[in-house]
Amino acid sequence: MSTTQLFEDITFTENESYERIISDLITKKYSIVDDFFTPEEVSTLRESLLIKYEEDSFKKSAIGNYTNQEIDKTIRGDFILWIDEKKEEPTEQLFFTKVNSLVSYLNKTCFLGILTKEFHYAVYPTGTFYKRHLDTFQNDDRRKLSMVFYLNEDGWLPEFGGELTLYLDEGDKTILPLPGRVVIFESQVIEHEVKRVMANERLSITGWLKTR
Repeated sequence: MSTTQLFEDITFTENESYERIISDLITKKYSIVDDFFTPEEVSTLRESLLIKYEEDSFKKSAIGNYTNQEIDKTIRGDFILWIDEKKEEPTEQLFFTKVNSLVSYLNKTCFLGILTKEFHYAVYPTGTFYKRHLDTFQNDDRRKLSMVFYLNEDGWLPEFGGELTLYLDEGDKTILPLPGRVVIFESQVIEHEVKRVMANERLSITGWLKTR
């Protein structure tokens, strides 16, 4: 390989949005981004979620990981559908294309060693919630970053509920599930909670970036 080819391979273009996420994670251990997806992309993903939900493809969520699952409605009440990057249709590929771009940037700039990821659609019907918890397990600590992408309709009001509360040393941070908003936080550090949904259905894609 020539010297010119080598430098072409390591050419790096700074991404302002990704740099903002990195800065937030370093200083606060979480980041809130309101422009990760365009309104058109949010609408497309929401439509795909609703079609699959109406087809009864979703399952009642459980607590614990694959080796130790338990359904407990007193802790969480959402319904989920796992998204397989290798099998899904173009709408989900749109989602993974953007996520993979971020993962690649994080690995190049922060050396996070993200090797795998897992995501699912999530629907919280009126009256459901997810009590305070940490996104890691005693028998599996590979989750590095948690990510929530909100797919709600425009006009989500505070009285609709469904807020995400992050429990931080400096005080609680409450985040409305506005359409297009993305929340990213450290899975092994930040305890969090989904407050009870008081009206409508809370729609999102939730997942984790994982190390070896």
